[in-house]
Amino acid sequence: MEKRLSRTEMLFSLAFIFVLILAIAAFFYGVKVGSEKTEAKYLPMKLLHAEGGSKVTAYQQQDLVSYYHTVFLPLREFQAEWFTAMDKLQTGRSTDAAASFKELSKLATKQYETISKSSVSAVSPLLEQSQTNAMKSLKLFEQAATRIASAAKDKAPVAVVNDVPKDAYYTQAVTYALQSQQQYYASMLKWGATTDSKIPGEYETPSVLDISEWNKLPFLVKNKVMADQLHSRGTMESFYPHDLSSRVDEFIASGQPAKMRIKTVSAVVDLLLSTKAVRDGDFSEGKLSRYDKELLPQLPFFYSEAK
Repeated sequence: MEKRLSRTEMLFSLAFIFVLILAIAAFFYGVKVGSEKTEAKYLPMKLLHAEGGSKVTAYQQQDLVSYYHTVFLPLREFQAEWFTAMDKLQTGRSTDAAASFKELSKLATKQYETISKSSVSAVSPLLEQSQTNAMKSLKLFEQAATRIASAAKDKAPVAVVNDVPKDAYYTQAVTYALQSQQQYYASMLKWGATTDSKIPGEYETPSVLDISEWNKLPFLVKNKVMADQLHSRGTMESFYPHDLSSRVDEFIASGQPAKMRIKTVSAVVDLLLSTKAVRDGDFSEGKLSRYDKELLPQLPFFYSEAK
């Protein structure tokens, strides 16, 4: 004989089915919400790679300005102190090399901590990479300075300075610093391309760049080329890439390359660097006469007064 369910059993069964339906609905709702959150998280990066997306989300001027103050400037301040310390030791104005390098080691640590706390726009990967390389550079500068300070005992200050380029930590620190600088100037190109269609978002410096081709380039591109030139030479200088761009333009305009039968930009850079003909502030001195109509982001080093 078929047994019929009691009223209690029937209600329990219905309640169980209802709870099961709610559980299934909650599961799918959770999946939907999770998907939407994930999509929202990665949407900016998708926009970056989508056609026209970078014009809205990536390499905005405010990103370049923020990066200047929180990453680029702290690294440059450390480099300036490094140059000052080297100059004092070479000229005899400082005689305690070990103490000088200990102070540089402390400063490198301080600047590293400052940069590590800064926030860089996630949709501007070149700026993120530049920040990472700046931090790597300062960490290696700290280690190099500590090593040099330990080895400086019983050595003449000039001898210590002459040995600095031989330190493996120092040379790698310089490489990372130059790469960070290179990526920052490449970021300016990205910004320029969103403002002026004549400016390319990317530019790979050719192995041989004729002066005639250089003269056709927008100033933002020239600056990227100079950052590339300094990086390829492993040369850390007190001036900026745009100071070097300005001096190259000035030298070409003087007609000297034709007289000296110099045809490439690289040869001009070699000459200017070997003769120490470039100074911090060269760009500012020639800005109004030569670059007044050039597109430049509102960064302090483009708008500071000539020294």
